[in-house]
Amino acid sequence: MTGQDRQIQEAVREQRGRLLAFIRRRVPDEADAEDILQDVFGELVESYRLLKPVEKVASWLFRVARNRITDLYRRKKTTSLEAEAFNYNDNEEGALLLADVLPAQDDAPENRLLRETLMEALADALEELPKNQRDVFVWHELEGKSFKELAEETGVPLKTLISRKHYAVQHLRQRLHALYTDLFTD
Repeated sequence: MTGQDRQIQEAVREQRGRLLAFIRRRVPDEADAEDILQDVFGELVESYRLLKPVEKVASWLFRVARNRITDLYRRKKTTSLEAEAFNYNDNEEGALLLADVLPAQDDAPENRLLRETLMEALADALEELPKNQRDVFVWHELEGKSFKELAEETGVPLKTLISRKHYAVQHLRQRLHALYTDLFTD
């Protein structure tokens, strides 16, 4: 084993626990946290292989981890309500999408009534939201504005807007799931 390999092995052994705890405090998904940890150590190995040994390994590892965490959140895109699954039970066959709940837009009286009921429930659920969450949801989902546009128009940071929409979608998903259960299950 070369000196470089020993240094890498020692760094992994000494810093793995602290680094993983650091990452997990910032990344709730365990698989994502493990992936980031592996990426960080992979970058350490690559740095040594490129003959660029790291002098202050611990601080370097934490800086790389912070950058990877930032990259992860930049890559994550918020999903529209259309793509949000109503599945709360992992044992169910598949996720139920909003499109699966809404009836066809035709002139059939039963479909028209059902659609009106669902849209009223959506409107009621929207009214239950705090104004800032409701506004972001309406602007993004119903008016089709991008988060970038909203940030520029409102002066609210992008991450705050995304967070507000996330909470709104969670609430709406829960409310519409309850309605779906009432309407379509025996």
